[in-house]
Amino acid sequence: MATARTDPPEALEPWLAEIFGSVDAVRKQTVVKVTNLATLEATLFAPLRARRPVDGPGHASDLVSEIGAAAGDPFCAPETGTPAHRFGRVRGARMVSGANAAAADAHHAVLVFDEHDPLAFDAELVGDLFTTGRAWAEKARQTDPDAANYLLIWNCLWRAGGSIIHGHAQALLGAGRHYARLERFRRDAETYRAAHRSDLIRDLVAVHRDLGLAVGVGGVALLAHITPVKERELLIVGTPGMDERDPAFTDAVARALSAYRDRIGVRSFNLALWRGPLDGSWSEFSPMVRLVDRGDLFQRPSDIGAMELYGTPIVGSDPYELIERVSGDKLPPGGRIGH
Repeated sequence: MATARTDPPEALEPWLAEIFGSVDAVRKQTVVKVTNLATLEATLFAPLRARRPVDGPGHASDLVSEIGAAAGDPFCAPETGTPAHRFGRVRGARMVSGANAAAADAHHAVLVFDEHDPLAFDAELVGDLFTTGRAWAEKARQTDPDAANYLLIWNCLWRAGGSIIHGHAQALLGAGRHYARLERFRRDAETYRAAHRSDLIRDLVAVHRDLGLAVGVGGVALLAHITPVKERELLIVGTPGMDERDPAFTDAVARALSAYRDRIGVRSFNLALWRGPLDGSWSEFSPMVRLVDRGDLFQRPSDIGAMELYGTPIVGSDPYELIERVSGDKLPPGGRIGH
């Protein structure tokens, strides 16, 4: 924990009081740094930054109109608006695959939802996404048996990097080492096991539970991450060897997404499924979804800057408030970061 002190000029005091609640809050500020010593993931919690002013139109723009105006984009007719893979397309109950025209790996799919509105998801769609993505990966692997590293990602709307508004996710399949962040986490887990004779993911869940930052959903753990990469990061963690298509897992992911949208008002998010290679070589690896809020769609500044890229992420939101909103349970007095 660190204390930052400032000495604002008298002329600035009315503006500071209006923006930050009081001048004293600016004069003396508490910053909490949390570090995961096993993975070296770290976060600087600076609550006042959540209240800082930003340039841009704010909420003046109408998201419903923006989504409606994009109707007729290429994903509205995916059979003609996207290429097919050489092995064809994979159809789910509420989506169809296409080949990504700008591939990021040997096998790269877009999973285009039938529904144009990217926020019109429910538990059924989430389950279908995990099933269809996996079916695509298995079909791609039949043509390329060495490709076993599977990654499912969902970049919802432009703030999260989605270049097309129409609801869609992406799936990648590659050979060699797994995708870098996932591979690094696995190596950290192996180092942790060797040093402590314990499982990193299991202990990560236990720490969050001890801190009051975990909710159990049908045997799956939903964690308000104590070292979030950015605002309101959630981890949804299955049990070792669990299939990510297990209804208990997909229902927990759907619950987290629904809480994001309906209780917190999140409109743009990044989601990634972390699981072991499809060849079974990481048999004890627990499937995990990482989910992060990307902020107000109509603010001009990016939520990620040099600190996030090259330093330590700075977060203004409180993980205790996040778990309270997701779980629907009130926190005990003092249940806040830094208390």
